Amino acid sequence: MDLDWSGCRNARDLGGLPTVDGGRIRAGALLRSDGHHLLTPAAVESVRCGPVSRIVDLRWSWECERRPSPLAGEPIYRHVPMLNDVLGYEPPPDTYAPMLDHNRSRIGTAFRAVAEAPPGGVVVHCHGGRDRTGVLVALLLTVAGVAADVVAADYARTEGCSPEAMLHTLAHLDDRYGGATPYLARADIEPGTVAAARARLRE
Repeated sequence: MDLDWSGCRNARDLGGLPTVDGGRIRAGALLRSDGHHLLTPAAVESVRCGPVSRIVDLRWSWECERRPSPLAGEPIYRHVPMLNDVLGYEPPPDTYAPMLDHNRSRIGTAFRAVAEAPPGGVVVHCHGGRDRTGVLVALLLTVAGVAADVVAADYARTEGCSPEAMLHTLAHLDDRYGGATPYLARADIEPGTVAAARARLRE
């Protein structure tokens, strides 16, 4: 998707990633970024007038108050906090397993916000475009058929991220829940919603 992301340091289109059955993620279907408060005015206008149908802001409410999105209030904008207000755990450095375990309902809501978006591209972001964005994107790519090592390699394109952390996370997803789809079912995500996410992401 040809948009101006000037100001953001961690924005990219997930299009082109291969799936295990020989397909690919469709260009412009899913994008990830850091906070949009960093965007230049010209970049904000580019996003506003471009083919994005939904922006999913995963930040806490206090983060949005401190650094408001310049696109908040636009029809395409959705604020969907992905973490509970009180974490209840100490985030480890090498896996997002506790994030999956403790925030299942909110993660499900964020997944649904992508799956049920109007036709067009969806942009997912948090503050740095790393942790919350990384986990939600990993779930989306996994249900679309992207292999764990490919998901982890894309995650590692973000500065300071290692593929091992995402590989550990996806291994936990398989070991404890039986994979992404059973995990999402426990987050009250219907099979049709998972199928909708898969269909919108694949070529």
